[in-house]
Amino acid sequence: MLSLTRYQWLVLFAAWLGWGFDLFDSILFNFVAPNCVPTLLGLTIGSPEAKQATVFWTGILTSLLLIGWAVGGVLFGYVGDRIGRTRTMLLTILMYALGTAACAFAPNIWVLVACRLIASLGIGGEWAAGASMVAEVMPEEKRVEAGALLYTSAAFGTTLATFLNLQIAGHWFADQPEVSWRYIFLCGLIPAAVAFGVRLFVKEPERWQNVAQNAAPPRLAELFSPQLRRATLSGFLMALIALITWWSCNAFLPTFATGLAQTEAALQGLSREATVKLVENWKFTGTMAFNIGGLIGTLLTIPAAKLLGRKPMFAIYFACGAAAVFTTFGGDFEPHTRLYLYLAIGLSVFGVFGSFTYYLPELFPTRLRATGAGFCYNIGRVLAAAGPFVVGLLGSKVAGGEIGILFWIGVVPLLGLLLMPFVVETRGQRLRD
Repeated sequence: MLSLTRYQWLVLFAAWLGWGFDLFDSILFNFVAPNCVPTLLGLTIGSPEAKQATVFWTGILTSLLLIGWAVGGVLFGYVGDRIGRTRTMLLTILMYALGTAACAFAPNIWVLVACRLIASLGIGGEWAAGASMVAEVMPEEKRVEAGALLYTSAAFGTTLATFLNLQIAGHWFADQPEVSWRYIFLCGLIPAAVAFGVRLFVKEPERWQNVAQNAAPPRLAELFSPQLRRATLSGFLMALIALITWWSCNAFLPTFATGLAQTEAALQGLSREATVKLVENWKFTGTMAFNIGGLIGTLLTIPAAKLLGRKPMFAIYFACGAAAVFTTFGGDFEPHTRLYLYLAIGLSVFGVFGSFTYYLPELFPTRLRATGAGFCYNIGRVLAAAGPFVVGLLGSKVAGGEIGILFWIGVVPLLGLLLMPFVVETRGQRLRD
């Protein structure tokens, strides 16, 4: 990577920030849900009714986020092939930043839903533009490393969200949980600064400019042509398995940690403010374990993909993901220990996403790269949306029920192992023009 030019590093850094803040904005709701949902519904924070409503609405809003994400991913993937990667990144970053910040002013749950849907369109659209731009600017021999480094920003985004939530909800406004969540949503404006940086310093990749001048406009139907059908199926299936597992586990992590902490606080007879601080600290612990595992797992996709190939890499990550989920939610562990086990889930379930930033662009030619990568990475979210919805619906029926439901999410990556015959191997192939 030391051989990269200054401009190549700039492009990688711009895309890195864009994707990191993409994840930052996407998970803010997960942190504030235990305070946000009861406040908007007129329930007492921490009450049994509030806990059940939080699990239910976390499932609903996460599923709606994924559907909006899918629509935005497909739409802006197409737009990225039409108007360029840089312009599309600028547009999508502004959309998710403004949509997230608007959530801070929601007077009821329905306005919150509307603002999250607007943000989700931009969140879904940014990835394809950034991943395609990095793949097209990087030297062939550094594409895997650059793609994996690009995805390390996901751990940055989720970690930043974790720290800001702890600082705002756990310290500055620990005695005001009814309003702390609004200030956290306002932090969604931070990525807007990145958008202006992209506009000023990053230009369209030459590879895209050369092809765009002479090629016909992309059409979504081309992804299903005989030449590309198998590549599209391969990318879609791998992303679908990874998405269902990631969102089913991660969307409920703060709610899961909140329930464990509130039970522990009740046993210790802690005051209301002390309970709030314990809740935020336990949310921090679980999320940081997940993030650290995800960062390590992302970097490990580099040797796995280059030495073993893409197909064996997916098989290893899915097998480890199933084992991690079954162990975390099926074993008899102390509450705090169960939070630390999210490190193993992060290593596998989170880590596998480090491969999509280079694998999906490898499957498609330049004129269809953003369209194809955006479609494969995002359309599966429509089906993946069923995961959080089912967990939220069933988990809200009984106290602590999400643990038993999350255990069965381990079956999803096992199903991924059965799909290995459909995976297209791209190791050693040059990026197609």
